[in-house]
Amino acid sequence: MKNIKLLIEYDGANYHGWQAQNTAISHQRSAASQKNIVTIQGILENTIKRITGEEAALISASRTDAGVHAVGQVASFKTNSNLKPATLQRALNAILPEDIRILNAGETAAAFHPRYDALGKSYFYIISNTIFSSAFLYRYAWRTPYALDLDKMKKAGDSLLGRHDFSAFRGAGCGAKSTTRDITSLSIEKFSSIDFMTARINGNFIKITVEANAFLRHMVRNIVGTLVEIGRGRMTIASVSEAIKLKDRRKTGPTAPAHGLFLEKVKYHDS
Repeated sequence: MKNIKLLIEYDGANYHGWQAQNTAISHQRSAASQKNIVTIQGILENTIKRITGEEAALISASRTDAGVHAVGQVASFKTNSNLKPATLQRALNAILPEDIRILNAGETAAAFHPRYDALGKSYFYIISNTIFSSAFLYRYAWRTPYALDLDKMKKAGDSLLGRHDFSAFRGAGCGAKSTTRDITSLSIEKFSSIDFMTARINGNFIKITVEANAFLRHMVRNIVGTLVEIGRGRMTIASVSEAIKLKDRRKTGPTAPAHGLFLEKVKYHDS
């Protein structure tokens, strides 16, 4: 049996997150309602079955939420198929919807686990800091039409670096056994334009990139929401340290919308 590792990108706008709903949703939901919920994992597993004839248990590095995008998701599945990884990649891309692409496929060690073997992950979040957002970016950037103090946001971001108990930034429904995480990098950059389809879209864009050994549910979106509140002057820089100390979600900002978030990269020893 082979263990196939996939590098995947997807536009999450049309999907109810990564995780297949037969295990992710409440048992109280009716079977009819479950059929209407489409997930990235569900589509990939069904497509793998069409190609190999086997039920695939696809394991991902990150269970991205509904509306979240990925440019570097990693997943793996085991198969008895004799198809070469390159052939599987071509076959998957020929059948999958256009908003899900397999960037690479290869055979990996039998014991490889995309989530448990990951050394770290990085996400980035795009903010369109303007009154009017481009018609081509509304699916990928959070429009925040308020004046934001980036210096204050950066100083607050610095206080998140290192190993902390991030209970204050954990979303409801998080099943993590430990709330301690290590943020190794957090950067906030400002751009006056974004290149798109060989055209340049002018505006006021902010990119927040966070890298950590692992993340709690909604952790990045809650960090972004808190930093925006600080940038608006509705929270102080000291609010971050206080929230971490008190482990109180009520002391942090709102959850930023999912559509501005991208899973950028998952790091492993071999990468």
